[in-house]
Amino acid sequence: MIRRAFGEVEHVAVPQDEEYLALVRDILENEQVRSMDGYFQHGHTTCLRHSINVSYLSYLFCKKHGLDACAAARGGLLHDLFLYDWHFYRRRKGERLHGFEHPKKALANASALFSLTWKEREIILRHMWPLTITPPRCREAYVIVAYDKYCSMMETLRRDVMELELLGTPVRLPVPAPALARTKRG
Repeated sequence: MIRRAFGEVEHVAVPQDEEYLALVRDILENEQVRSMDGYFQHGHTTCLRHSINVSYLSYLFCKKHGLDACAAARGGLLHDLFLYDWHFYRRRKGERLHGFEHPKKALANASALFSLTWKEREIILRHMWPLTITPPRCREAYVIVAYDKYCSMMETLRRDVMELELLGTPVRLPVPAPALARTKRG
């Protein structure tokens, strides 16, 4: 049984921050990335919503503190690109629990779809530290680790991670035409 968040994904709300959107628009418009909106991550928060939360908060922090905000924005958006409902996932022989395995799966999926920088790869691979033992090797990855834990806790408690209305009117990005046609077919 796969627990789907929504029957179809037509729009996703993102912060109205043109500088941020310029860095991540290609990711947000990708059909496989958008499919993350079909899986719950924590509480009633979808995987895509969680990734946007982590990405944007990390981007703001890195920008304010002179770190690589682009790597934080892009790596944060891709850190959970494992593309399955982890609540019901059956491990294959030799696989460890989801928390240990999904960073590698997310990195493989992200690498197949996008050209990643070293920092973006590091962010995706190390975001589950300290669970995954090997610590991050860049400051931006530590920022993602912290905001991933914060967002996960707030989402599990069903608290608003951030009020998009406070950040500006949400921008709605339409689903690319081929994806919309597939969802309507059923």
